[in-house]
Amino acid sequence: MFTLVDHPVLTAWTDRLRSTGTGTEEFRRLLRQIGQLMVVPTTSELPTTPATIKTPLAETTGRQLQGGTPVVVSVLRAGNGLLDGVLQVLSDADVGFIGLVRDHETLEASEYLLQLPTLAGRHVLVVDPMLATGNSAVAALDRVTAEDPASVTLMCVVAAPEGVEHVATHHPGIRVVAAALDEGLNELGYIMPGLGDAGDRLYGTS
Repeated sequence: MFTLVDHPVLTAWTDRLRSTGTGTEEFRRLLRQIGQLMVVPTTSELPTTPATIKTPLAETTGRQLQGGTPVVVSVLRAGNGLLDGVLQVLSDADVGFIGLVRDHETLEASEYLLQLPTLAGRHVLVVDPMLATGNSAVAALDRVTAEDPASVTLMCVVAAPEGVEHVATHHPGIRVVAAALDEGLNELGYIMPGLGDAGDRLYGTS
């Protein structure tokens, strides 16, 4: 399931991320702000349960998240740029990390780090700014779904149709939420027009 978030502020911030005139400091700030803004549409389908609430004036029935605050899993490196913003909203969330590096020849992902809290029976939000070939996303989702979570949602900023299709093929039950759906991939597996290498731009490396 794929959801494209249509919001003028989100679109404007995403397009500023794309610009070569956006330096490292502004890139970090924009990515953090996008993470904050995307929490609401990304978590819109989380289940809730009734809860009794005492206000200063009366007792009423409200709602609480079923299963508590979602676990947030960052796909390193670039996922940490979104993570900072997500945790501004979901400040009590448990956090996990999956380190993946893409082979520029084969475009396959290799894992170099795995640190996950307990995921069984919990709702999980996986964050990674770019969904290009989908190989890294599928590798991360393979790890997460193996822990038997209640649900998994993938948050990204820019997606390519090829990546969306690849995730849907391997993990049809997972919802993918993106701020932009671009034209496709070039011969090197980069999203076009995209925004370049999110990790490099986030940390000032090349």
